[in-house]
Amino acid sequence: MKILPNLNPLRFLLACLVIIFHVPQLCKNQGLPYFDMAPIFHKGVEAVYMFFVLSGFLIIRLIYLSKMNDSFSIKNFYFRRILRIFPLYYLIVFFGFFFYNVLLPFLNIPFPINYDLKTGLLMTVFFIPNIFIQYSPGGILEVLWSIGIEEQFYIIIAPLLYIIRKNYIFKSLLIISCCYFLIFHLDVFYLLKKYQFVYFYMLSGGLIAILEEKNKLVLLKNNKSLSIIIVISTLLFFTTNVFDFENLFTSNLITCLLFSLFIYTISFANHNFEVKSKLLNYLGKISYGIYMYHVIALNIIVYILLKFDFTNIPNFIPILLINLLTIVLTIIISHFSYQYFEKYFLKLKEKYREKTIK
Repeated sequence: MKILPNLNPLRFLLACLVIIFHVPQLCKNQGLPYFDMAPIFHKGVEAVYMFFVLSGFLIIRLIYLSKMNDSFSIKNFYFRRILRIFPLYYLIVFFGFFFYNVLLPFLNIPFPINYDLKTGLLMTVFFIPNIFIQYSPGGILEVLWSIGIEEQFYIIIAPLLYIIRKNYIFKSLLIISCCYFLIFHLDVFYLLKKYQFVYFYMLSGGLIAILEEKNKLVLLKNNKSLSIIIVISTLLFFTTNVFDFENLFTSNLITCLLFSLFIYTISFANHNFEVKSKLLNYLGKISYGIYMYHVIALNIIVYILLKFDFTNIPNFIPILLINLLTIVLTIIISHFSYQYFEKYFLKLKEKYREKTIK
């Protein structure tokens, strides 16, 4: 198996993009100063899409390599996914319902509940939070939509790749990806768009990973100029409106291609460039927690700062303060969660990996 470079710094940067996407939204709702005039403050959803591409890139690659070695086990695959995803996911699920249905009423903070509690629990517990968010249940619960999409994809992809003969995996996935992409954008299947069933992002990441394993991207890997163009294009994507398209089909197609090429570039065509910061590496390790906890941290910071009067203070001070404190508090919470909660399950996952994966 080819050794991948450290992708944790990318995970952390993507998580930060999600945070600065959500900060202005809550500040605006609560009457606090906010800033969202730069394009980078509107790229939170796109950052999640890149997470999807990265997930597909890693997961499908691992399954493909296991298939090539005739060692793929659906049981082992799901066991590892459960140990990584479920503990923190369900912690946030139950805390979110407690927060909006119990804590806010106790604090006399009004918040509309537009759903039946039983329905909400069923939708989140059984991993369809991307449907549940249509009820606007609150940011803590709304961020779960992306975890739901990933879990739905894992449920589909593992048995699918299990039954496909290993020599036909790439062709089969390519056909499935193209067909699903076209179906997704047909008006008759509008529910796929409404509920964000964007599985083609994971599939695109997986396809380019398989192409690399089949040594079909040598020309791309050896072209340093092309690698630089891909990286610069990705930076422009997140910092400008150059890649904004009104047509959803075009937007999703360009995003799939660009993100897949970017993940490939920093993984296999990076020309020995790699971010080796221990701090960024650790922040990437806890990025799952950063993503899951950041709305909780944001609510805490906003609740505290609402007690202060910023009338005679320049707006940039509270804006900077809210963003900085939210990121810092999120990292602190995520650190303790990783060290004293998630790590227990990760150790179980590693022990299980050692006993079952050759």
